[in-house]
Amino acid sequence: MSKRLLFFKNTTSNIYFIFLIAARKFIVLKPGQCFAAYEWCITTNCFDPMNREHQRIKGEVELGNGLPDIRSVGQCLEALKLAGFEVLWEKDVAADSPLPWYLPLDTTQFSVSNFPTTAFGRFITRNMVKALAFVGLAPEGNQRVQAFLEKVAEALVEGGREGIFTPMYFFVARKPPS
Repeated sequence: MSKRLLFFKNTTSNIYFIFLIAARKFIVLKPGQCFAAYEWCITTNCFDPMNREHQRIKGEVELGNGLPDIRSVGQCLEALKLAGFEVLWEKDVAADSPLPWYLPLDTTQFSVSNFPTTAFGRFITRNMVKALAFVGLAPEGNQRVQAFLEKVAEALVEGGREGIFTPMYFFVARKPPS
C-alpha cells in the first residue's frame, strides 16, 4: 500500500474519510498486530435517512460534537476491510448495557451526581450564566454556548432514545501477518 494517498477534489464520499484514517493505522501497525477503537455511528437498523427528524438529530449531534458526517456501522466495517484489516470483533456495546448511554444527559432523570444536567440544574446554570454576564464576570457569548450545549445534549438523548445513534460502536481489527 502506498504511504501517500491522493484523491482529487470532490471525488470521495465519507467512506473514504474513514478509509484514510484506517489506512494510516494500517501503514504504521506491524503485521499481525491489533488495534481497537470506539466509533460514533448511525445504527442502520433504526436510522431512516428519509426521516427529517432523524436527519435533524444526526445533524445536531454532528455539529455539537465537531463530527464529520457520522457513518453507519456498515460503512465503518467496510472502511476497515478496504484498508486491509481483518475485523476480529465488533459490537455496539451500548445495546446490551443495563443503563442507556445517554442517561447522564437525560433531563428527566434526577440524582445528585447528574444534578447539573436535570431540567432544574440546567435552569439554575442558565440563570447563573446570565447573572454572571450581566454583572460583567462572564462574557456575553457564554449564554449562547450554554444554550448550544443544551441543544446538543437534547439531540444526543433523542438519538439514543430513538436508537438511531451510538457513541459506543467498538471493534477490534488486525493487520494480517505478512
